[in-house]
Amino acid sequence: MQKLSNATGALIIAIALYFTIFWGYDGLRTLTSPSYGLDEVWRAQFIFAIGSIFGLGPTGLIKLAAFFGMLKLAVACICGIHIVDRIMSMMKHGRANSDVLEGALILVVVISIASVGPASWANSTDLLREHTLQLLFAAFAAGLCIFERHHARRTENAEAKPAVASPEKN
Repeated sequence: MQKLSNATGALIIAIALYFTIFWGYDGLRTLTSPSYGLDEVWRAQFIFAIGSIFGLGPTGLIKLAAFFGMLKLAVACICGIHIVDRIMSMMKHGRANSDVLEGALILVVVISIASVGPASWANSTDLLREHTLQLLFAAFAAGLCIFERHHARRTENAEAKPAVASPEKN
């Protein structure tokens, strides 16, 4: 069972590394662009779709793009911090806290769902595949975190079983 636990931790690190690299790059690219990534219409389709739902003008679209860029950068930073936490806990033979990572994965799911809709409406299979893959990675990592937490609780309960008291002889 220890090998399964190590494999779970390795997969969580790999998925967190994926979001650290790709979402960090995307967030930085968005925030350093003069138009906050709106010049790349292919990648900004979900911004335009959400903006049209809420009736946002040009200034509102720029603020919305900056907001999503900050969210992506925050998710990348949280995933990076979790990688460091998990590596440190492996060195100390402790247990990593995956609550913050689960919060970041919830943000990934929300952003991916918001992105998949406009990609499907625009019949953009490449963009749809990209956002669906990110959604599946986040769901898989969340499932692994749940499995890991369940395994840790089961191990703690097995170790904490009280000894049965024997009756005293008089």
